[in-house]
Amino acid sequence: MPLYSTKKVVAIGGGHGLGRMLAALQSFGSNATGIVTTTDNGGSTGRIRNCQGGIAWGDTRNCINQLITEPSISSMMFEYRFRGAGELNGHNLGNLMLTALDNLSVRPLDAINLIRGMLKVDVNILPMSEHPSDLRALSTDGKWVMGETSVDEMEQDLLRLDLDPEVPATREAVTALNEADCIILGPGSFLTSVMPPLLLPEIGQAIHNNKTAKLVFVANLAPEYGPAGRMTPRQKLQWCERACKARKIDLVLGEKAHAELTEWNCVTEDLASPNRAWRHDRLKLKNAIELLLSDG
Repeated sequence: MPLYSTKKVVAIGGGHGLGRMLAALQSFGSNATGIVTTTDNGGSTGRIRNCQGGIAWGDTRNCINQLITEPSISSMMFEYRFRGAGELNGHNLGNLMLTALDNLSVRPLDAINLIRGMLKVDVNILPMSEHPSDLRALSTDGKWVMGETSVDEMEQDLLRLDLDPEVPATREAVTALNEADCIILGPGSFLTSVMPPLLLPEIGQAIHNNKTAKLVFVANLAPEYGPAGRMTPRQKLQWCERACKARKIDLVLGEKAHAELTEWNCVTEDLASPNRAWRHDRLKLKNAIELLLSDG
């Protein structure tokens, strides 16, 4: 299909949401790029970061997992999670493999590309930054909260969200945004998956500068918990646009109509998986994205 060879699509996010989106964009091959959040500090990823330092690998691993089309011994190893007692319990072998390859490589991106080659993944996977950083949030009662897991659990609403320390964006991510015909934000946890890459000034500036790309926000199908769950759709769009230097979101794609979003072009589509209503269906997402790209 000409669309796959002529249009470049960049999706931004983390974890399950971005993985789902990239799986929907798989037909674009190397013309599709995922810019992945690297601030997770929980679970296996958090334990590895505490011991080894470096960026968070869990969201990247999740995206690669959802792009594997040819099951193999390598893919089984990459997806394997240890069970039982002891230090390895709960660790994902894919996280450990990426950490090891990162230690052996010049750049974290080299480690990702080695794994992509081994697992025959054509879609580009780029970390938002190749330098370790954490989320930091200021609550309405004036307290700073450090770390992605703590931000998710905040009982107070947020005044601002930062990266600590400030780090540069991966240069290939900026290039991909400059060349994109479509830039997709979400779906995924708003504060801890969608927002972190946008907090990098180079990412926000690149989105702002690319006036010809369609900027699309994909809404979640199920309500979030924590401070993100207390934000209105309008607030989320405003946060995104503020991070992108006032770049207007061209289209909001979701299952529900929001009467208050009069300033945005909203498209309502059935996007839910037939057996899990909270999860986006890959084929429905694929069709929706291809339709909006075909519309020019």
